[in-house]
Amino acid sequence: MNYAIEYPGPTTLPVAESNRAFPVGRIYCVGRNYAEHAREMGHDPDREPPFFFMKPPDAIVQNGATIRYPQMTSDLHHEIEMIVAIGKGGADIPVDKALEHVFGYGVGLDMTRRDLQGEAKKMRRPWEMGKAFDNSAPCTALKTVTMVGHPSKGAIWLKVNGEMRQQGDLAAMIWSVPETIAYLSKLITLRAGDLIMSGTPAGVGPVKAGDRLEGHVDGVGELTVSYAK
Repeated sequence: MNYAIEYPGPTTLPVAESNRAFPVGRIYCVGRNYAEHAREMGHDPDREPPFFFMKPPDAIVQNGATIRYPQMTSDLHHEIEMIVAIGKGGADIPVDKALEHVFGYGVGLDMTRRDLQGEAKKMRRPWEMGKAFDNSAPCTALKTVTMVGHPSKGAIWLKVNGEMRQQGDLAAMIWSVPETIAYLSKLITLRAGDLIMSGTPAGVGPVKAGDRLEGHVDGVGELTVSYAK
């Protein structure tokens, strides 16, 4: 096919221990999916229905990268998350069948321009520009289900310059991975290649130019990204 404009090609993530690449379609992010994080953001965590926002696929940043501090913000925040990669699409997926649609898992960061998000909330406007900006989704290589199973408990944490900032356990998710997949599939038809960022534990906070971020999810992987000075 001859494209009418320059096409950079699809966004992909490497598949661990292989020479394969996972083509990233859409990125859905679950908001406030850990009770303590919901409280620190001023909300009631009593299992309100999950809500979602999106990031563009080209917001992906490969593990180990050094990236520029984003423009138009003075309050960039880190949010460490487990990534769920969808390998088989579907709509109205039952909870007990949801994990059959998972290709694998990774570790990611939902980087947030908190000042832009907060301003948009106050004005009752969409807050995509607080979430869906360039380089806002660092992510590791994906590990397949055959490698890691379906993690439902285990430590998730983030360090900034060696200092622990976020700590939690996957078991503390308000909505589990299969519940999240089932609910989302009632709102849209999931496609192979979609990613779901499954929520962040408490402790979100600011990142400065020059900071080094190290994230971890038990059994899934280690993520490192740095911000240039």
